[in-house]
Amino acid sequence: MKQMKLGIAADHGGFELKEVLISYLKTLNYDVKDFGAFVMDKTDDYPDFIIPLAKAVQEKEIDRAIAVCGSGVGASVVANKIPGVRAALITEHFSAHQGVEDDDLNMICLGGRITGQNSALELVKAFLEADFSKEERHVRRLKKISALENI
Repeated sequence: MKQMKLGIAADHGGFELKEVLISYLKTLNYDVKDFGAFVMDKTDDYPDFIIPLAKAVQEKEIDRAIAVCGSGVGASVVANKIPGVRAALITEHFSAHQGVEDDDLNMICLGGRITGQNSALELVKAFLEADFSKEERHVRRLKKISALENI
């Protein structure tokens, strides 16, 4: 079984949580590519980090991604502008795994200012351990969503 390749990115609002998540993921032996920010800069902009992360998902350079901004909302909005990316702001355990199982979620978005570190670790673990069900109804729905990207 091939090892899942992960990407992670954050702006200043998610910088501290990103650093915690990277350390945690390394203890679980995940291969994690950091897309920045690499230093705390209160004037940076989340699209500058989330767009390259989302494009890496689109180009299949990474299998799944974690995006963190202050609330997680902006990261989710910008990531979903990239075709092939299925990102969601996740704040509770059920959606962290169900989003993958039913909707083939490939990017989890978290709020660095609203999601506690322990919760974030739990949400990311559930997201990464889940697998897409490939049930016909879910595949059918995803085809309808993918068709929108070609309009």
